[in-house]
Amino acid sequence: MAEITANGQASSQANQPQLALQKIYVKDVSFEAPNAPQIFQDIGEITEAPQVQLNLSQQATGLGNDMFEVVLTLTLTCTLNERTAYLAEVKQAGLFGIAGFNEADQAGVIGSYCPNLLFPYARQVISSLVQEGGFPPFLLQPINFEALYAEQQRRMAGGEAPTLNS
Repeated sequence: MAEITANGQASSQANQPQLALQKIYVKDVSFEAPNAPQIFQDIGEITEAPQVQLNLSQQATGLGNDMFEVVLTLTLTCTLNERTAYLAEVKQAGLFGIAGFNEADQAGVIGSYCPNLLFPYARQVISSLVQEGGFPPFLLQPINFEALYAEQQRRMAGGEAPTLNS
């Protein structure tokens, strides 16, 4: 990712940290309404508030040449009266060029900055899936990926297994 000048020498940017978003795409998407159509008929008789559980994970894969694929996975499960109303999952991915960072800073970029960029896209896909599945609109609240990454680092320093679930 170094910029080459006209005389063939690398410019001073070669030593500077560089981050370039190359592509954002949906890697996988799934929606299930296992109790439909019965769940729609029972909605008027529901006495409890819906229970919504969000599972969040991420995976980063080095592709060589300072390129990384970061995949943010959101799984949203809604239950009504202990029956699954729907399950929506999206794997939102991005290709990132990341160069010139030390190892700790690169891990921070991959662990917090990249998922922060991917989240609005994943949130939109989840919202569309839920609404197109016949359920009331659902908007995920913003997630503080910097805080999640800091907590993950704290746990790793304490010898706990790393997790990125909310």
